[in-house]
Amino acid sequence: MKLKFIRPQSQSGTAKCTIHKNGKLGFSQAAVDRLNIKENTYVKIAVNEEDTSDVNLYMLVVENESNDTFKISKAGNYFYVNTKLLFDELQVDYKKKKIIYDIVEIEHEGEKIYKLVRRMLDRNKK
Repeated sequence: MKLKFIRPQSQSGTAKCTIHKNGKLGFSQAAVDRLNIKENTYVKIAVNEEDTSDVNLYMLVVENESNDTFKISKAGNYFYVNTKLLFDELQVDYKKKKIIYDIVEIEHEGEKIYKLVRRMLDRNKK
């Protein structure tokens, strides 16, 4: 028998982003590493127009600002996007539910983009 051990893709954990109670979308360190997020970068966020039951989001990381980009902000080592108005418009209940998006790389129309696969949990009451 010949064994081949598989090295994990990321040493910093799962690539994900989470909507905080204030509506900001925060990125895990693994997401920052995988998406090459840095200061002065932006994201474009899309929904699936053809399937309104698709609760996932689709994202593209870009270096140039335009009228359809969200600026990535940094506080210490933490990166986030001010998305409160977006999630309010999409009627995402981030105040009562903990919304986590697992980030998966996909190809769309010949371009590498990221699918944000939604998980929803109850917020713990303290």
